[in-house]
Amino acid sequence: MTTPQETVERALALSEADDCIVIVDEGSTANLRFAGNTLTTNGVARSSQLTVISIVGQGVGVVSRAAVRPDQLADVVAAADKAARDAQPSEDARPLVQGAASGDWERGVEPTSIEVFRDFAPALGEAFATAESSGRKLYGFAEHIMTSTFVGSSSGLRLRHDQPTGRLELNAKSPDMSRSAWTGVATRDFADVDVAALDGTLAQRLEWAKRRISLEAGRYETILPPTAVSDLMIYLYWSAGARDAADGRTVFSKPGGGTRVGERLSPIPVRLYSDPAYPGIESAPFTVAHASSREQSVFDNGVTLGATDWISEGTLTNLLQTRHSAELTGLAATPQIDNLIMTAPGSGRSLEEMIASTERGLLLTCLWYIREVDPQTLLLTGLTRDGVYLVENGEVVGEVNNFRFNESPVDLLGRLTEVGASAQTLPREWNDYFTRAVMPPIRVPDFNMSTVSQAN
Repeated sequence: MTTPQETVERALALSEADDCIVIVDEGSTANLRFAGNTLTTNGVARSSQLTVISIVGQGVGVVSRAAVRPDQLADVVAAADKAARDAQPSEDARPLVQGAASGDWERGVEPTSIEVFRDFAPALGEAFATAESSGRKLYGFAEHIMTSTFVGSSSGLRLRHDQPTGRLELNAKSPDMSRSAWTGVATRDFADVDVAALDGTLAQRLEWAKRRISLEAGRYETILPPTAVSDLMIYLYWSAGARDAADGRTVFSKPGGGTRVGERLSPIPVRLYSDPAYPGIESAPFTVAHASSREQSVFDNGVTLGATDWISEGTLTNLLQTRHSAELTGLAATPQIDNLIMTAPGSGRSLEEMIASTERGLLLTCLWYIREVDPQTLLLTGLTRDGVYLVENGEVVGEVNNFRFNESPVDLLGRLTEVGASAQTLPREWNDYFTRAVMPPIRVPDFNMSTVSQAN
């Protein structure tokens, strides 16, 4: 059996281009799915993806294929070489990153397996029993993915990164299905998942939902928990491309030209940043770019990544930059990193403490079906889901109807009145694409619930 390292070396040797970059992604997935307090399916799967990036002059050819056999490798490389010869010069062309090498390059791939749930599965079974005896039904899934990425180049790069990604989504329903509550967690290995505590949270929310209260659309003081905050801040992060900002296309564009880097966005000195070494949400410490776009460049493969502030002390500090866009904007090259953290000075209060200090307001569970309305203001619309609760005099007094909201995460930063204690969370909307987030609960005095939603 050919190893990923051997595939990289052979592909580089086969290429007749001026330069070549080869990326091999070896993936494995284990999952458990359950419904009505019963495990329904479980399984494991393997995947393999090969990307060959050929460079002839300043022309680039990219060919990606899944499950490439050794006898197919030459055809894939030849196709990439031909595409590069036929391509127009790439404006982002830069010298390739030189010669960095991972000390564990030669180590074999260690796939995940169903054994990752060894301790979690019995705890889940106990939660099923507790829920059944209390009249709750649990639904959801647990998934663990291990992706080993190998990047080699004709300039001497030999880099690898092993990325574990785990998530649990847990939904509880009343026997008549009239009440629903959701929670979820991100994890690297499921060793830190407290299923009983999660089930306890769901039980409390279903109890809150026994009293139903109708509210009209309007602006309400609202507490957003970390999962809802993560979905909004991730969209802000994805929208923070320096090239689009410099071209006047986004909320980060400065009227009259340039970008808003250096502008104060929040009266509270929040910090929004990424750090590939952040404990619990570690990510690749170097750039992996399978294709070029306005936010990334294949020529940047192997660029070293470190802690990067996007917003520092409430001020926009950096935007997503390739080496090419950094030259155009005159700003530092700050490539995208696969995690996101938001904090504020001091430890901040817990979500429970924030609820206890609320005279009257709404407590959200999560957001759903988020879509962009206006890139110039980053106005987003979406729905609340699985529990919006009314808080009065420091206590949750019942569940209210769902709403459609219209809000800009950038505008929200300017209206924050409280930022709580940050904790690792699971984005509800974006966790198919982005799971590594540490976020706080926040308080907004006038969150815009634009219309009442009939969604349950």
